[in-house]
Amino acid sequence: MAKVSVVIPNYNGIKYYRECFLALRRQTLAPDKIIVIDNGSSDGSAEAIASEFPEVTLIRFPENTGFTGAVNEGIRASEGMDFVILLNNDTSADPDMVKELVRAILKNENIFSAQAKMLKMDDETLMDDAGDYYCAFGWAFARGKGKPACNYTRTREIFSSCAGAAIYRMSILDEIGLFDENHFAYLEDTDIGWRARIRGYSNIFAPRARVLHVGSATSGSVYNLFKVLNTSRNSIYLVYKNMPAGQILLNLPLLVFGFTVKAVFFARKGFGKEYLAGLVNGFKMCQKGRKEGKKVKYESRNLPHYFRIQCDLWVNCVRRLIG
Repeated sequence: MAKVSVVIPNYNGIKYYRECFLALRRQTLAPDKIIVIDNGSSDGSAEAIASEFPEVTLIRFPENTGFTGAVNEGIRASEGMDFVILLNNDTSADPDMVKELVRAILKNENIFSAQAKMLKMDDETLMDDAGDYYCAFGWAFARGKGKPACNYTRTREIFSSCAGAAIYRMSILDEIGLFDENHFAYLEDTDIGWRARIRGYSNIFAPRARVLHVGSATSGSVYNLFKVLNTSRNSIYLVYKNMPAGQILLNLPLLVFGFTVKAVFFARKGFGKEYLAGLVNGFKMCQKGRKEGKKVKYESRNLPHYFRIQCDLWVNCVRRLIG
């Protein structure tokens, strides 16, 4: 029998934790371990979790290590597990979520991750995320966001899984490495899914695993200073890490177009300076990543995988433009 843990990062999640953990108690396939990584919360949520849910393994950090630092610690604490499910604390999982995610990833040993069907908490007839796409404009976006949930009922390959509700194969994590902590937060799940695809693995959408999701519970809103700075920085770093030099040159016109459009968009939202500052920090992050050996090394045996990824980057531009 496959062994699975659930890892939940928590940062001042006092408003959301109870429903999240009650939903895990209702699972038809109980996880072997539930691990909460508290990122220096000051709202009493860590103490409340420890008191109300003694079955949970609670690991507390004195300060906020970001999403990546938290989930990596949870993955390391999942030693001996076959799979690890990452779950946001602002979620409520259907009773069959764990069972359906395990079922989905067991279909093929080549599957690295499987993402749950994430629905809006305030209206579960609408999608929140049906798998993440990434395109040659340098944009990552959630498939199906805001659209009728009834249209997303089929299992299919996706570019990467949203780590807010997804299962990952531990053996492949051992091979490709954990989440890159340089990201801190945002696009780290796109990065790890991309790295797996370069090795020839796949990521899928598992629609029978359903999760209600509030969204932006930690950052506070859809657009804010923290999110704009981190996403713009990480978008530059993401390209540098995962594209060989030739692929960067091939995509450069589309990338320049994409980043320019984003700069205008955020300027109109009042975050123009922050977006540009994030881009500058992204180039600095590339230098840091180079020194740390974080750039994915090109290997000719992976050329067919690069070709398939590149086709997806172009196709996803069309998907994004037509909505």
